[in-house]
Amino acid sequence: MKQDSARKGQSPFLTDVKTLRQRARKQIEEGALTEGYRGDPKVVVRLLNEAPATEIVCVLRYRRHYFMAQGMNSESVKKEFLAHAGEEQGHADQLAERIIQLGGEPNFSPEGMLSRSHAEYVEGKTLPDMIKEDLIAERIATDSYREMIAFIHDNDPTTQRLLEEIVAKEEEHAEDLVSLLKHGD
Repeated sequence: MKQDSARKGQSPFLTDVKTLRQRARKQIEEGALTEGYRGDPKVVVRLLNEAPATEIVCVLRYRRHYFMAQGMNSESVKKEFLAHAGEEQGHADQLAERIIQLGGEPNFSPEGMLSRSHAEYVEGKTLPDMIKEDLIAERIATDSYREMIAFIHDNDPTTQRLLEEIVAKEEEHAEDLVSLLKHGD
């Protein structure tokens, strides 16, 4: 039995293959942005350029905490801090790659990094303070990325999926940190 759209004389594709091929050849300089892209790349790039700043501030804070952590439970916590720092750097790299795909330039300038970042750089003095500050930052990143996902919605499924993957990792980090706090009591 044929699909309803086929019965009405419509192709199951919105655009015929010949037109898709012609359009791809004509707009080759656009790279990843095809005519079907429904987002505003300039707006998405602006939003995304806040995210690497957030991730880099988190990398720096985690690395400081890695080096400053002391005490009975510090070795296992240090390993967690270092692992999280590496994953946050990976997020910044993924976001930068997406910015390039959208025709933008990632902003890694140290000037204004803290003002672009959604998370703060709070050092913390004790090991529990460090863990709490990292947990707060993870929660901030999670909420800000969720808002970006809601804003982008289905207009840019690639960016939406990237942000969803990052949110999942940020939530995992938050759970790791909560676990560290509970075991430290």
